[in-house]
Amino acid sequence: MQLYNTLSRRKESFQPLHPGKVGLYACGVTVYDDCHLGHARSTVVFEVLVRYLRHLGLEVTWVRNFTDIDDKIIRRAQETGVPWLEVAERYIASFQEDMAALGIPPAQIEPRATEHLPEIIHLIRVLEDKGFAYQGQEDVYFRVRRFPGYGKLSGQSPEDLESGARVEVDPNKEDPLDFVLWKGSKPGEPAWDSPWGPGRPGWHIECSAMSMRYMGETLDLHGGGQDLVFPHHENELAQSEAATGKPFSRFWLHHGLLTINQEKMSKSLGNFFTVKEVLAKFSPEVVRFFLINAHYRSPLDFSDQALAEAETALLRLYSPLARIAGLIKGRGPQPPEPAPADYTPGALSSEEKELLLSLKARFQAALDDDLNTAQALGFMFEAVRLLNRVLEQPEDGPEYLSFLAAPAAELVGLGEILTLLQEDPEAMVTSLRQKAGDLKLSPAEIEQLIAARTQARKDKDFVQADAIRKELTDKGILLEDTPQGTIWRVK
Repeated sequence: MQLYNTLSRRKESFQPLHPGKVGLYACGVTVYDDCHLGHARSTVVFEVLVRYLRHLGLEVTWVRNFTDIDDKIIRRAQETGVPWLEVAERYIASFQEDMAALGIPPAQIEPRATEHLPEIIHLIRVLEDKGFAYQGQEDVYFRVRRFPGYGKLSGQSPEDLESGARVEVDPNKEDPLDFVLWKGSKPGEPAWDSPWGPGRPGWHIECSAMSMRYMGETLDLHGGGQDLVFPHHENELAQSEAATGKPFSRFWLHHGLLTINQEKMSKSLGNFFTVKEVLAKFSPEVVRFFLINAHYRSPLDFSDQALAEAETALLRLYSPLARIAGLIKGRGPQPPEPAPADYTPGALSSEEKELLLSLKARFQAALDDDLNTAQALGFMFEAVRLLNRVLEQPEDGPEYLSFLAAPAAELVGLGEILTLLQEDPEAMVTSLRQKAGDLKLSPAEIEQLIAARTQARKDKDFVQADAIRKELTDKGILLEDTPQGTIWRVK
């Protein structure tokens, strides 16, 4: 399996540090509000990675933290008059509720910063003893220039950072680049005892302490959004390697950001949609499809239209599964026997049959190539197109149904890695069609016309292709040609 490593800026062959066992630490949320869809993208990306690694037979330990003490949490508590701990507990429960609604199980370990104060204080003491940390009045800082590798993750040198706008001005620092490890408490703020006086941990130190507590001094995989590369992950790397003298993480994985009109979705900008708001309009599988129908490192632009297109695309995947399920039910309670190896439906050439039967290998090859879920879904749509063709030319004999049953079951099995196609197909098709409104054509008829248009375009019969597009448009169906094939949706 090849994964893109932010540290090396290239794809590398992934092999776990300990054979057969993988440790993944994915940065979680700061719990001061309901999570938005950008947080859901992060969780879905790493959950798919965990599922796939387990599919390959690896034992995976997934750690996802909660930042349960932070300036934002304290500010929310002060604004609402609710104790800070109650604020944190409320939004941890809200996050867990949202993830369960999306079909995402909890990570095996979900540590909270306030439950790991001894590990955090110990790590700061180690840094202090090695000369990497110092106290400036109430706060404790990390000496950035003392660590020679600072900037290697983000590709920025200390000199570049010093002249940039991101440097926080603080008269208590020895150097403007230094960052906080321990914050001295202000009146009315929550605080814990420490060798440097009452206070609380800085944001960066908590992840280093918790990840090493559960996974040792060198991690297999550390991940988060691209917005965490600097300063959060850069600072994590520096303080961890300064303390241990060992590589902190062998792979750094960063996913693209969710945007609205090409601008990052964030609470600070006020341009976000919560998971609860989105799930009130779209089913969990539709939301998941939208989130993984692009490569995880690519930005993903949110809109209601994009979610509606995801609905239509998911209907395309479910439609042949529903038809095949109906045919199997109609034959009685016994499941179909495997089709003879030499049987090929008349609707397919031998090459197309091989294409259909090689779905699993091609799907796995896509995920092996830096978790390319977009390409994996493209192979699933290709299989669905071939299944629709076989369904449109029914044949007598038990081998016909047996032939259909095998790739249908394989689609469902591969869908489990993505947490797609896990609902009853007939019920899901009914639900998606009702959501789309009353169609003048059945999904199968639409697919048939799309296939005819695709063939006309291959034959360079653009007059016929345009006529089919117009026919569909007149009946309320809009087409969009994508690298994965033609997607249709209701006007």
